[in-house]
Amino acid sequence: MKTLTIKEKAKTLEGYKNAMQMPRLLKVVISTGVGSFKDKAKFKVVEDRLAKITGQKASPRGAKVSIASYKSRTGDVVGYQVTLRGQRMHDFLDRLINIALPRTKDFRGISPTAADEMGNYTLGIKEHSIFPETTDEELKDVFGFAITIVTTAKSKEEVIKFLTHLGFPFKK
Repeated sequence: MKTLTIKEKAKTLEGYKNAMQMPRLLKVVISTGVGSFKDKAKFKVVEDRLAKITGQKASPRGAKVSIASYKSRTGDVVGYQVTLRGQRMHDFLDRLINIALPRTKDFRGISPTAADEMGNYTLGIKEHSIFPETTDEELKDVFGFAITIVTTAKSKEEVIKFLTHLGFPFKK
């Protein structure tokens, strides 16, 4: 029996009169902060590991305002972001659902309350090491990131139904 990919599963969603009414995946945005501004080597580690996980170079994100207590200035790199579309997006979601999430410690499903009213779903990952692309050599540089899945769904219920159909393991 052939296992369907995310793209093929999306085409089989029931309950719509027209294929153009079905929700679609638009993009996946992965973003992370770098934490301490003093450790410049951590910037390179975070950028490199995000590139390995996503298959695309991460773009640096600067601070919007200066904060004197953190010794940060406007424009200083405070995080990295990757936007995935097309085949890379589908491949990343496939690896997330089938490989990475089951490797999470004490995994019982993801929360269905993380969907917003605009049809987006944001998932927080505490450790990047759940992805097999990253090496477990240096566990001192473990970082978390947020994954935002942007869809054309029009409500919370619709996005949860759509993502469940795609194979996302929600808590019961």
